[in-house]
Amino acid sequence: MNCKGTTDQGWNVREFGQQVCAVIAFLPFAAAAVGAEPAHVTDRQGEQPKPVVAIDNVCAWPNLTVLRDGTIVATIFNHPSHGTTAGDVECWASADGGRTWHKRGTPAEHENEHSNRMNVAAGLATNGDLLVIASGWTGLDAASGELRKAFRERILTPWVSRSADGGKTWSVDKQAFPGPWPQAARQSVSPEGICVPFGDVLAGRDGALRVAMYTGARGAGFVFRSNDDGKTWGDPVAFAGDAVLNEPAIFHLGGGKWLAATRSNGLDLYASDDDAKSWTHREKVTGAAQHPGHIMRLADRRLLLTYGNRLDPKGVDMRLSADEGHVWTAPVRVADFQGDGGYPSSVQLPDGQMLTAFYGQPYHMSVVAWEPPAR
Repeated sequence: MNCKGTTDQGWNVREFGQQVCAVIAFLPFAAAAVGAEPAHVTDRQGEQPKPVVAIDNVCAWPNLTVLRDGTIVATIFNHPSHGTTAGDVECWASADGGRTWHKRGTPAEHENEHSNRMNVAAGLATNGDLLVIASGWTGLDAASGELRKAFRERILTPWVSRSADGGKTWSVDKQAFPGPWPQAARQSVSPEGICVPFGDVLAGRDGALRVAMYTGARGAGFVFRSNDDGKTWGDPVAFAGDAVLNEPAIFHLGGGKWLAATRSNGLDLYASDDDAKSWTHREKVTGAAQHPGHIMRLADRRLLLTYGNRLDPKGVDMRLSADEGHVWTAPVRVADFQGDGGYPSSVQLPDGQMLTAFYGQPYHMSVVAWEPPAR
């Protein structure tokens, strides 16, 4: 663990520089006027919480998963670059509510010096195994093997990595997506239509697992399905045939009802009432440059939406819904970050506090513990 300093609660931290806070109003998505300081969440002491540098020198794009024994696992990209270097997907774990983190294993290693494994979705199989679906990028031409565009020539086929011991050891299946890939997903960096995984792996009403994937082409945002507990994947269903969307974050409300927050210069909310077999656009829930998102349910049944806000002052914001995502509270700031950052993922701790992971610059993964506002 690479951290500096501690708070009086015993959390390892690196103090962030003070920022002059100003926010651009983007009604109805912004809660403050130009020049005003955004409202912040508070911790148990009623103070603005301080982020924890949990893993230093990584770009991360973290995904948090709670194992059945309560351990929190962060699945991350392990290099301090925005995917422009060779690197792997690593699994780090915290057994003390996010205070300390230790590397457990490597679900997906890069294949050569011109490739990386960096784009992930993660979650639990119905048998409790930890699943990581990892794709990435290569600079090599598929036909000739020649170097073309460093780390951005084409998307790599996702692998499914599986761990029965909490992320310490992994089996990797490189043929878990037998295809064919959706024709709508084809584009210059994905001539076969190979899609990129994102967000949480979740079970539906029917017990089958779901994962969201995308390529950025028009109509190329999908939910894929696994009927064998994550061993093989297929049956892609598009969110919208005419929309350009990226990084869809799905959530199962229960009873076959789903929400998805998709990135399209802000977050668009899609809904499904038939166990993710079809989707309808509901509304825009954030303004421009406020993405990507993560949706989860609190113990009190409210929904929590967290997302990166790239408008100055940059940070992670959150909104709550008490009616299954129809009406959302005004945005509140969870934590500030510098430069390139965001991509939050959140879990609720046994004591009711929230733990949100995100990344920022200099590249690192931070976590912050905060108290959800009262209903």
